[in-house]
Amino acid sequence: MGMVELRPKQDCITRWNSTYDTLKSFLQCKDAIISTLAITNASVSPLSQEEWRILQEVCTILEPFQEVTVEISAESYVTASKVILLAKGLQRVTANYQRSVTTTQQASDLVNSLCANMAGRFHRMEYNHTLGEAAALDPRFKKVAFGDARAADEAFQRIATAAGRVTLSSSEPSQQPGQQEGAGSAAQGSVVWSHFYDRVAGAVSTRNPTADAIMEVRSYLEEPLLPKSSDPLKWWESQATVYPRLTKLMAERLCIVATSVPSERIFSKTGQIISERRNRIKPSKVRELAFLNANLP
Repeated sequence: MGMVELRPKQDCITRWNSTYDTLKSFLQCKDAIISTLAITNASVSPLSQEEWRILQEVCTILEPFQEVTVEISAESYVTASKVILLAKGLQRVTANYQRSVTTTQQASDLVNSLCANMAGRFHRMEYNHTLGEAAALDPRFKKVAFGDARAADEAFQRIATAAGRVTLSSSEPSQQPGQQEGAGSAAQGSVVWSHFYDRVAGAVSTRNPTADAIMEVRSYLEEPLLPKSSDPLKWWESQATVYPRLTKLMAERLCIVATSVPSERIFSKTGQIISERRNRIKPSKVRELAFLNANLP
């Protein structure tokens, strides 16, 4: 039939998207399946046109879920800050399918079930501290990630409070003007500027960390949103001196992975490392091999 050789994929209850992949591969093989059943006079009853239409609608309904799970299970970019936006997007798209896609009762029942389950699982997700603060500290999203203004305000209040508790340490001593003018004027410069240095030291010691944190948050919110394709980690790296407190806080939030898929991949690779012929490897060596296997390109 001039078709690329395809193998129907098997559904597996423990794997995300396996049902979608199975149905999609079945639809891709539709012509071959119909022709084969007709030629071989197989005892298997072929699907009716109504059943094929149900499969097509189900695949259309499940496709956004496949896209979201693939995006949110990645390891090479920030994922935790996307959870709220992706969850709300899934709910909107699925709700729209109730009016535009479904023509069969089975597909309509599937959409209704998905909407009901998402409403229960994603209820008040914006008030989840971890996900809310991760979204707020992503310069691509900030308050736009929230549909509830109160949830956004509470997230930034928590961020300001936590930033006020951040301890800043000077990475290098401040350079004095006299040090730039040569050794001959260093001694005289240090005496002339000594009163100024004392006043600066006093001003720094009396600064209010809470006020500084609030100012950082306000200034951060006034920054324009980054394009979605931008790397938020690179932006924070370039702004570390402008927002030192928020940068430290960001490192504790945006490093969080949204799903357990990355760790499950490591366990799968570890299972391949330890076999019947390699079951006497020391635990320390297994950790090293698993680390290298997971991180080497």
